Amino acid sequence: MTRAQREFGEGPLSRVASFIYTLIVVELMLVLASLPGMVALFLLPRDIRNIPLVAACAIPFGPALSAAIYALHHRRSDLTQLRPSSQFWHGYRINVRAVLPIWLIGLAWLTVVAVTLANFWVSGLPTWWAIVLILIGVLALLWLTHGLVITSLFDFRTLDTIRLAWEMIPRAPVSTLGNAGVIIAAVLVAQVASELLVAVLAVLFVLALVRTSRPMVELVTTEFTTSNHPE
Repeated sequence: MTRAQREFGEGPLSRVASFIYTLIVVELMLVLASLPGMVALFLLPRDIRNIPLVAACAIPFGPALSAAIYALHHRRSDLTQLRPSSQFWHGYRINVRAVLPIWLIGLAWLTVVAVTLANFWVSGLPTWWAIVLILIGVLALLWLTHGLVITSLFDFRTLDTIRLAWEMIPRAPVSTLGNAGVIIAAVLVAQVASELLVAVLAVLFVLALVRTSRPMVELVTTEFTTSNHPE
């Protein structure tokens, strides 16, 4: 019986089924954990004056994304060993305190950049400042994605994570470019379709982030630690 169960859980069809099941469950958990922010965003009027409120509504997204990263990184391919829901909430519980400072710093930088750009033509700043602000915004997004992955999978102090996330931007170019591609894809989907579709496909974007971040994770593991985030 044990051998039969093991073969059942390890076959190609079982692996595909476990992969699809994991994605569906993590998507549902991700939406559930982000629901307060999603509802608030839906009710918030579309106005550039509400940019700080948009950032406040996005606060729940950080821990939720971190938990999804953790669950997908630690997912099991054996159909008989699946527990994506418990892995998601375990990741949420152990990462929420560590990820919030990183997420809040990133949101603060992006909010300052967005507010300044939204009011750029009345600010009196020279035109070249707009390019500088856009570059700062891009770097802040890349730092934030690196910081999310590092916080989700490793147990570092906040200051060390802040430093590592910046350091990995030039040192892990494949991950940096890959994460930039994930961000661009999400923005394009939001612009062409809607933010709701981004939410529906959120787990696929997180999965892509986990895959593109592998070189960075391997580099951090090799140089800065001997093991990943404790189970």
